[in-house]
Amino acid sequence: MTIRVMSTLAVAGALRDLDAAIRDAGFEVEIRFDPTARLVAAIAEGARGDVAILTAEGVAAGTARGVLAPGTAADLCHSYVGLAVKAGAPRPDISTPEAFTAALLAAPSIAYSRAGASGIFFAALIERLGIAAAVNAKATVIPQGFTAELAARGEVTLAFQQVSELMAIPGVDIVGKLPEAVNTRAVFTAALFAGAAPEAAGFLAWLKAALTPERLRAFGLDPAA
Repeated sequence: MTIRVMSTLAVAGALRDLDAAIRDAGFEVEIRFDPTARLVAAIAEGARGDVAILTAEGVAAGTARGVLAPGTAADLCHSYVGLAVKAGAPRPDISTPEAFTAALLAAPSIAYSRAGASGIFFAALIERLGIAAAVNAKATVIPQGFTAELAARGEVTLAFQQVSELMAIPGVDIVGKLPEAVNTRAVFTAALFAGAAPEAAGFLAWLKAALTPERLRAFGLDPAA
């Protein structure tokens, strides 16, 4: 039986790297990758699968509604947001909140995502920094997907997203994580849907073990200690 997974884009790189290992372990898996907000909306509208990988908040909400099975949630990893530029392009200084703000104001163009957790955070952050009007005047806000694709093609100077999502796209250099004072940590959690296929529990246990600290860090993620 095919195990259907609905997964946030933040862990796409790490999960895709496990394709062969998943098959070797005897699992047949079909994964839908989308921004967390889009997945949460789809689930609210009736979409279902066997395993959901969302933010911890998304899993908690789904469990409270009875869509996800109580007692099955497992934290997989943490992620932080950062910036990327086209490979070889100058990297702005973002070592302090002040330098980060200056970099945003100086950049000719910026991309962020409307539906992803990082994009929602970014929209609130630039409001808090008092630079929303200046930044949005030159921003490309994509409905979903990877902002780093725009930077790789040279369409924008800076791409803003989870570091793990930036790393999933070739042709960019990671400038780094945002300064701690203006960053946020997202916890990504997996859980079984209520009524999930019997094989799904075994797959989730296997996946949690397969996402070792070394593998997670290779894809810009931190272990869920």
